[in-house]
Amino acid sequence: MTGMLQRQPRLLTIEGGEGAGKSTVLHALRDALLAEGFDVVSTREPGGTPLAERIRDLLLVAGDEPVHQQAELLLMFAARAQHVQEVVLPALACGAWVISDRFTDSSYAYQGAARGMDMAFIAELERHAVGIEPGLTLLLDLGVAHARERTRGRDLLGGASPDRIERERDDFFERVRAGFLARAAQCPHRIRVIDASPDAATVAASALAALAEYRKAQA
Repeated sequence: MTGMLQRQPRLLTIEGGEGAGKSTVLHALRDALLAEGFDVVSTREPGGTPLAERIRDLLLVAGDEPVHQQAELLLMFAARAQHVQEVVLPALACGAWVISDRFTDSSYAYQGAARGMDMAFIAELERHAVGIEPGLTLLLDLGVAHARERTRGRDLLGGASPDRIERERDDFFERVRAGFLARAAQCPHRIRVIDASPDAATVAASALAALAEYRKAQA
């Protein structure tokens, strides 16, 4: 499936469902690499460039017109193609580490497993519009009920209101979680599953340990 993709050892991606703690882990990884003197670019998907952020708004802001699942998938890859060309590849070419909150695995989980779209078509889009894969992906795995508790608490504390995708039903997110775990089983060479149910400090420590193990293996 990924035989034609160019692996990028300094590209780290963080995946998982809503409320899994991706932002906290991203900050921990970034700070650890910065402390060692590395250049680090942290970014997100969909988004990461001005154009990709505008596409993000089209995807996530609920409007009067329903977004067809085919349009959703293609918009995700349009934003990703822009992100890769304008942010990811230039940073990697300069020797920086790039840490992205979500990458292509999210399309396999959300549009593929949850929406039922053709995985082979997603793989074709990945090959032609992206062309690269991370060296390491950390999958923060969290049960849907636990994730709902976290996001509900975040909303009560004044966080942003749920976006269009976050408003999906629990069965949708069960399929997302299953899709991510299926990807991890298919790609054990790069995806490390981390239990995201403990407190934030414990999850961050697990992520840092996974990064240290990965870097030791690359040395």
